[in-house]
Amino acid sequence: MSRVVSFVRQPIVVALALIVLLLYLGEALSPGFGTGGQILRLLIVASLLGIVAAGQNVVILGGREGIDLSVGGVVSLSAILAGNVMNGADGGILPAVAACLAAGAFFGLLNGLGVTLLRIPPLVMTLGMLGVLQGLLVVIRMGIPSGQAAPALSRFVTQPLAYGIPGIIWLWIVIGILMALMLNRTVFGHRIYAIGSNEHAADMAGVPVKLVRIALFMISGMFAAIAGLCLLGYSGTSFANVGEQYMLPSIIAVVFGGTSLAGGKGGYTGTMAGAVLLVILQSILTTINIEESGRQMVFGATLLLLMMFYGRGRAMRA
Repeated sequence: MSRVVSFVRQPIVVALALIVLLLYLGEALSPGFGTGGQILRLLIVASLLGIVAAGQNVVILGGREGIDLSVGGVVSLSAILAGNVMNGADGGILPAVAACLAAGAFFGLLNGLGVTLLRIPPLVMTLGMLGVLQGLLVVIRMGIPSGQAAPALSRFVTQPLAYGIPGIIWLWIVIGILMALMLNRTVFGHRIYAIGSNEHAADMAGVPVKLVRIALFMISGMFAAIAGLCLLGYSGTSFANVGEQYMLPSIIAVVFGGTSLAGGKGGYTGTMAGAVLLVILQSILTTINIEESGRQMVFGATLLLLMMFYGRGRAMRA
């Protein structure tokens, strides 16, 4: 009996149960909400959030109150950069991918160096970087949409690729598999959990803590860049603040999935479920005509409640 209770109380099980419950609620509020086509559309949106949350996940797992608040700025910059590089031409996709990954890695590197070498708290460092990115976006485009997605990129994101499933969802599945393998089957993954659980002990054991932490922020930047590229394919064009919507939800998705804000405990599978759950919740709030400000209030309150519960766990571990 205790095993059953323990299984039911696992965050991923709770998240999956809430997903089913919200789908039934959405169907009751708006007939057709739970159809196959609508679920696929929700999964496309969840994939975009889930890719951003993949980077957020590893940063949080690394502990030391690691949260990357700059992901929204990187998403916006990547979308604009990709749009200008490809400018509606399929031949520009590969150069755009390379440019976006390089940009994401660069700003992630700056975050990592600030946190490790200058010892700036992650929240402060990444919030400052977000301000830098927002200013950079205004300077580059003055907030005016520019550039277009290549037709092949738009088809990849929005049209079925195999078995009726769009390419972006397949990409997300592959990312989920690779994340699981990295975290559970590689030395690097074990080091992430080690420094997240006890940074001092990991350092004494010979783990290159600073290098690992820098790598985590670079990974976060690159995942945000990939999401920005895919977001361009989803929307067809870009604008300066297109990525702002992902900062708070990417954190909530990670925590919903069972990753401890104290670091060292959790995984990406739960985060994927958390991303789906959040997108369904957002869609229901839209269905009942809750404005953007109201949705942000709901997300903020949800994060505060989750932080209260995980904060208690952190205190017990300390």
